[in-house]
Amino acid sequence: MSYPAAGSLHFSKMHGAGNDFVLVDCRDGRVVDAALVRAMADRHRGVGCDQFITIETAHSADAVAGYRIWNSDGSAAQQCGNGARCVAAWLRREHPDLAPHFVLDSPAGAVAVETLGGGHYALQLGRPEFRPKQIPLHADAEAATYTMNVAGETVRFGAVSMGNPHALIELPELDDASVRRLGPALQARPEFPEGVNVGFACVRSRSAIDLRVYERGVGETLACGSGACAAVAILVRAGRVDRRVRVSLPGGDLDIEWPDDAAPVRMAGPTAFVFDGEWNEGS
Repeated sequence: MSYPAAGSLHFSKMHGAGNDFVLVDCRDGRVVDAALVRAMADRHRGVGCDQFITIETAHSADAVAGYRIWNSDGSAAQQCGNGARCVAAWLRREHPDLAPHFVLDSPAGAVAVETLGGGHYALQLGRPEFRPKQIPLHADAEAATYTMNVAGETVRFGAVSMGNPHALIELPELDDASVRRLGPALQARPEFPEGVNVGFACVRSRSAIDLRVYERGVGETLACGSGACAAVAILVRAGRVDRRVRVSLPGGDLDIEWPDDAAPVRMAGPTAFVFDGEWNEGS
């Protein structure tokens, strides 16, 4: 993609189930830094987004392209399921002859993509990793649930990595007070040396849950794809849900499937283009 004028940066604004992104093509060698990310992610003075995504040249033989993820505060992220679907949709718009099945290189490894039609895509986001050292979580031993004092109360949660760290607290109902109090408090605990995305789940049935996610470097978002995968993996392991689950987030629904413990988690959901624009750098 070309840049029409010196100091002008072309971008696309997209969202997946309300989780919104700014996408920039960096396959020509353009370098993005944290200051640019923070400026464009600002919802009052910039474009506004939860995460900033750069489209990169593939570094593995099987991939058609790669991507990097930045949180709105300029910090790096390892995985973003909703963002990966938007990358897939962006690439198919740029390259209409792209095959319906293809692979992307992500910071957390290869991501297999399936085009479902109607702006919907399915991704294989990898196997859940429950070993504390790999999450990472400072814990004496791996456990289905961990107990910790958070914001003055005893909290039980599950933890897993989906290429990025997740904790999940199950509640009988999802309320603003719990998310706003426990989300940042658990996220800041030193037991999570790289921080953690904190999910709050309400199990409606064996095949349906409600979910809200307080993300690292962002705060609460309307949807979190890797968080939906993490929630289902934790709840499957706890015997709370079946292996195919409809996850309802504030911004929309995602369909999550974990066929067996040795399989990657599959996520399917929507994408949408909001607008394309030019960012005047240095203005």
